[in-house]
This record gives sequence, C-alpha cells and structure tokens, in this order.
Amino acid sequence: MYIIVGGGGDVGYYLTRYLLQQGHETLLLEKETGRFQTLEEELGQSVLRGDACEARTMEEAGARRADVVIAVTGEDEDNLVICQTAKKRFNVSRTIARLNNPKHEELFQKLGIDVTVSPTKSILSLIESELPGQRFVLLMNLKRAGLEIAQITVSSLSPVVGKALNQINLPRSSNLALVIRDDKPIVPSGDIVIQANDEIYALVNREGEEELRNTFGTA
Repeated sequence: MYIIVGGGGDVGYYLTRYLLQQGHETLLLEKETGRFQTLEEELGQSVLRGDACEARTMEEAGARRADVVIAVTGEDEDNLVICQTAKKRFNVSRTIARLNNPKHEELFQKLGIDVTVSPTKSILSLIESELPGQRFVLLMNLKRAGLEIAQITVSSLSPVVGKALNQINLPRSSNLALVIRDDKPIVPSGDIVIQANDEIYALVNREGEEELRNTFGTA
C-alpha cells in the first residue's frame, strides 16, 4: 500500500514512522525547509519537501498511484485542500483528515472526505466519561454507518427506571446493544427491566441523539 502523509509536524512524523515500520510504502510531505531537513535526517527518502496543498507537489509525490492520502497539518483548511486535491484531481480512493476543530466535521463529510479524526473530540469524550455525574457520553462515531456509540448511566430519577425495555419509546434510529449491571454484561431483550445505575451502550444516529437523551432523562 502506498500512503502519502501531508504535514510534517509531530503527528505526521510519528504516523509516517509507524507506517514505515508496518511495511507500508509511505511518503511524508513538509513545506518548511528547517523542519524538512530535520525529518530527512530521520526518515531519509521517505520525506519530500513541498506543500501538500499544491497539485504539483502531489504530482511529484506520485499521488496518482497512492492508495491513501492522510492530511495531518495543524490547519483544518489545509487538510481539506489536501484531501480534496487528492480525491478530485488524482482520484485517490481513500482520504483521511485530521480535524483540529470538531465543528468542521460535518462540513468535511459533506465535501467528500472519507474519514475525519478529531483529537480534540476524542479527548473531550474521555474527559466527559471521567467526570462525576456525567450521564450521557458519546464514545465513538461510526462514520460509514452514520451512527454514534453512546454510554448512558441511568439515574435513579430517570423516567425509564422500573420499566421493561419493550415499554420504553426509544427513537427508531437507536438500538440498545449492551447493559452493564453490577459489573456484569447483559444482552438486552424486550423484557429486561431498567434499573438505576445501569450502564447502557446504545447505537444512535445524530438525529436521534437528543430524543435518546430525553428518553433517559439526561438532556
């Protein structure tokens, strides 16, 4: 597999080094002369000096035969340009973009970027899951399926406590996949009765997220 990485910061460097160790043909693009020289000392011919936002640099990098282009600069606008250039001009089948601002995620998806990775969003989810009293935490976004995985901790005041699952009006776009009770996993069936302090893992799309929060009283 041939992979082009745009952006020679720490993320780009460590990603390139890892991909090379895994046996993938990988080329890192970096436009700043000083940074390029440092990277070249470490990575040799696996780094090319040039601006990944420019088509001529991508041409020189051999983007027409690339299987994947990954944009990991510190600027979302640059990452968008890199991925769109790769996809529209060089017909790269798979593009991955680093998102520094999670608010840009929907825009990137609408513009055809295959995968977005938001370190900020991931860190926020981890922090939320550790905060006391946090009852609804989004753990993961399954982009291809258009679904999110949510963790719900049922409060003693939740309107669903004491109700069987088949008595609860769940959003049509949601599915309860797992219940953790007293540290034991339970595959939910229609007759399971929800109890306070149950941890529920649910699949839900974005449109159904608010309704699911309201159902469990976590809004």
